Amino acid sequence: MTATTRDHQLSAYQRRVDRADWATIASEMDSFGCAVTPRLLTATEAIELTRLYDHAEAFRSTVHMARHGFGEGEYRYFAHPLPDAIEELRHALYPHLLRIARDWQEKLGRPAPWPDSLEAWLDMCHAAGQTKPTPLMFKYGQGDWNALHRDLYGELVFPLQVVINLTTPEIDYTGGEFLLVEQRPRAQSRGTAVSLPCCQGLVFTTRDRPVKSARGWSASPVRHGVSVVRSGMRTTVGILFHDAQ
Repeated sequence: MTATTRDHQLSAYQRRVDRADWATIASEMDSFGCAVTPRLLTATEAIELTRLYDHAEAFRSTVHMARHGFGEGEYRYFAHPLPDAIEELRHALYPHLLRIARDWQEKLGRPAPWPDSLEAWLDMCHAAGQTKPTPLMFKYGQGDWNALHRDLYGELVFPLQVVINLTTPEIDYTGGEFLLVEQRPRAQSRGTAVSLPCCQGLVFTTRDRPVKSARGWSASPVRHGVSVVRSGMRTTVGILFHDAQ
């Protein structure tokens, strides 16, 4: 890849992220704990990422979900260096998500330890022993699903993450909706299901979100997962902003 080509790709990823309506995304995050972005990848980029799954050298580990009681299916954590698309989207998304994260922490009366740049934040993670890259790729076939969970990985946690669909609902697969279940204060849990279009992202909370009540703001825990894939193959990438122990 030439420097000119790389510069063009970097600016393209940044433009896609920056043109999103971040005010609306922030509002939907406040209301539901998740929000859909515009297209973050082209169809060609999505295909190229999907093809990486069969190249073991691109990943640091593979998890067979049934072995651990996580559901059915498989995912792989990327190794360093991350693919260009993942690396550049991770950096482009961070400043926008940081504003939401700091607002949430202020509402909850919590400290906001995240610095202005992703590089500085990852340096903090690495100094705390969290050195393993966390971006990953999921592959679900017919009958596969992901149990409700939260992605924490260590003491240092960034409260938002993004999943990008590399496949097309109702064409490449059926079922496989992204699920969020929120444990609301003094009320029954609330579920949200999203059928995410190909190449678009879903921003969602890693662990909880602030909820307003008569007593002020409180943290509402949220878990996420994937419903059963009824047919076909569903492939996504997940971008997290803290590294793992």
